Amino acid sequence: MTEKHEDKIIADASKQNWVDAYAPEMVQPYLKLSRVDRPIGTWLLLFPCWWSVALATGQGQLPDAFLLVCFAIGAFVMRGAGCTLNDIADRNFDGMVERTRKRPIPSGQVSVRQAVIWLAVQCLVGLLVLLQFNLPAIIVGAASLVLVAIYPFAKRFTYWPQFFLGLAFNYGALLGWVGQTGSLSWTAVILYVGGISWTLGYDTIYAHQDKEDDILIGVKSTALKFGNQTTDWLFGFYLITLLSLTLCGWLNDLSVLFYIGIAGAGAHLLWQIRYLDIDNSDRCLMLFKSNKIFGAIVLFAIVAGNFQILD
Repeated sequence: MTEKHEDKIIADASKQNWVDAYAPEMVQPYLKLSRVDRPIGTWLLLFPCWWSVALATGQGQLPDAFLLVCFAIGAFVMRGAGCTLNDIADRNFDGMVERTRKRPIPSGQVSVRQAVIWLAVQCLVGLLVLLQFNLPAIIVGAASLVLVAIYPFAKRFTYWPQFFLGLAFNYGALLGWVGQTGSLSWTAVILYVGGISWTLGYDTIYAHQDKEDDILIGVKSTALKFGNQTTDWLFGFYLITLLSLTLCGWLNDLSVLFYIGIAGAGAHLLWQIRYLDIDNSDRCLMLFKSNKIFGAIVLFAIVAGNFQILD
């Protein structure tokens, strides 16, 4: 990759990401607005949807492939829409932060007007995906737009923007259940709570990358609020996540295979806490990205738990 291309790579994107390496130059800024060069966010948005669909599927069955694909497409485009909105809202801050100064708007690659048009295109695709679901799911999904709109501005008025991110990013725990069954249940609500706690944990780790810049520009985060007590808070958040997942499994009468998987997921979260160094940005980013592994372990645990190893 040439030095010119290296200069365009956003700080928390892989040096080998396919957008910078292969995408046509004219579309690269729009793909970067949608964070296609940093796909971890799509996975973190998608897994609660898939968890919920798998939980609602019922014993002895695999999740509906059509629903899984719809949620995958929906998570991809709506994560992109949310990130585009975030960049529009943060356009006056991003240029002052080392990690974000190369984003398309502060670097001048796209105008605010172009970003707004791109946002509208993504929302339209998201709407088309949502219309594939049943009517209750369409109504529940439309309500999530309120949370998506609030999150980009939360760090201006609270030290808990990660909580608002959790509300938005784990909404699929509710939507997945309704998409599968046509109604809500306590299992979906408990899964939603567990997902919010998970997000509070992993996004606090992520926020430690920006804490010095956040102080200078006057925005807030749980990383700043927790400071040196971050590991204690993470332990609490991740404990709530694991207890919530375990309760969901019990309510759905999942087999012992589920609990074996959740034990493995718990070990992964403990590893994150043990290995965390809040003053090491590279390690924070690596641990944040590792939550894709946690999400996959939980998904496999739920799917396996729908099958009894003994009749």
